[in-house]
Amino acid sequence: MKMKIFYPLALLILFAGLVFNTSCQKGNLVDNPNIAGTSTLIPVSLIFNHITATMMLGDEQPWGTAYNNGQYWLSNYSYYRGTNFYNWSTTSDQYQLLKYAVALNKQAAAQFASKNNPYYALSLFFKAYSGIWTAQRVGDAPYSQAGSETVLTPVFDKQHDIYKLALAQLDSANTIMGVYNGLTASNASGTIGGDVLFNGSGSGPLTSLQWQKVINAYTLRVLVSLSKRATDNADLNIPGQFNKIVTTPTQYPLMASNADNLQYLFNTAVNPYPIKARGNQPYNKYQDMNATFMNILSSTQDPRVFLFATPAPALIKAGKSIGDFTAYVGADIGVSQPTLLNNSDPGTGLYSFANGARYFNTSDGKTADPFIIFGFPEQELNIAEGINRGWAPGLSTATYYNAALAAGFSVLGLTDGQSVSVSDANANILGKVTISIANFNTVNAYLGDNAAGLAQILNQKFVAYFNNCGWEGFYQWRRTGIPAFSQGGVGIGTTNSLIPRRWQISSSEQTNNAANYTSSLSQFGGKDDITVDTWLTK
Repeated sequence: MKMKIFYPLALLILFAGLVFNTSCQKGNLVDNPNIAGTSTLIPVSLIFNHITATMMLGDEQPWGTAYNNGQYWLSNYSYYRGTNFYNWSTTSDQYQLLKYAVALNKQAAAQFASKNNPYYALSLFFKAYSGIWTAQRVGDAPYSQAGSETVLTPVFDKQHDIYKLALAQLDSANTIMGVYNGLTASNASGTIGGDVLFNGSGSGPLTSLQWQKVINAYTLRVLVSLSKRATDNADLNIPGQFNKIVTTPTQYPLMASNADNLQYLFNTAVNPYPIKARGNQPYNKYQDMNATFMNILSSTQDPRVFLFATPAPALIKAGKSIGDFTAYVGADIGVSQPTLLNNSDPGTGLYSFANGARYFNTSDGKTADPFIIFGFPEQELNIAEGINRGWAPGLSTATYYNAALAAGFSVLGLTDGQSVSVSDANANILGKVTISIANFNTVNAYLGDNAAGLAQILNQKFVAYFNNCGWEGFYQWRRTGIPAFSQGGVGIGTTNSLIPRRWQISSSEQTNNAANYTSSLSQFGGKDDITVDTWLTK
């Protein structure tokens, strides 16, 4: 993804050439994506600029494939919005990010003559991020040897081992950053050059502390993602690590508000809003909102639905008001596209579309939602989930749950009693609705540390992931079954009409690391099978 702040193209090309010049057979990393190395000193701020500008892949951006397969929206016409099929095979990869993380690691140690600097800490964070990104998709994968200049065919580490090593690296990253920040927020004053996320958003000079908070918020995400392994892998100490982070804020500072959110900004010139905004309003009618997402919003009387979606035209024509939550209806992704298209036709009008005025009116994304990579609402819900599971005795789940709900409205600029405009698919304003956050809080009062309370937390986290955080909504469903995804219908597009449980390892890995790839398939009985669970979610 392009970002709002860039170094001159010539420098980026020079840097790419230096980093990618390795001892591969043909002299570049296209032939082997596991290697990054150079003896030339490259400014760490330049490396970090590239990492922060490109860490989220295209399908993880708003309205990308992650949110289609995550059952937030769906296509009713393949020519304009693609299919809804889950018939994927090989995964994309984050080796580009890994290579730059390895380069940052080496350059930071060399240029500072010490590992105790924020760039070194961040290199550990991004290496852990890239390793977990791959492992949660495929299972066993190269990690401990990935990025080596001398090991051209890295071994596949067990998924368990990837998580164990990555968690250790994240803890080290926090420790190093904590030393740099003086361990307390009041002493932190370090700026980090090349940061297009915090510095690029004009959020102030204390980016080293903010990045330390991101490291810890991300670690909580990882620990919660391991919930199915919390009791049968004592060496990972999942509940213990979780408890340590949430109960020792001096050592492990966490996000305190939405001001600490790690998010992308968009602009018209070089980084337009991903749905390609202006000029595409007529095609909004080929994209319905998904019933999985909409059912949560309507059943919980969530006023955010007025921002996210349009009311179904047929229901408004039948006499329902635009403020009636039952007027907002999603489509079933399991239904065939011809049926979806017929039901979406203006003359039929059975489904809600994306809010045209919010998402299609500006190419700089100013009227759309912030694109959050790691955010305060998710952090608070992750903490609430861990407490609900018994990982932090003595803490109040409701405190974090309620803080997350408040932050979820705040990040969208919503306040109780506010009047908001409701639009149709073509951005025509249908009228205004006065929202009641107080009513929402009453309807969604926390039900306690039980299965019902856990379901509330997970449903609210799913809402928070709308157009945020890439595939996290999908991963949550795969791990917990909440919310219940639609599957079994012809619209799923797989042989058994069921949603896959993993991806196949990337094609570049299969080509460049064939022997280790083939050996790794023993985890699936010798077949790179997308229908079986990995260690993470068995």
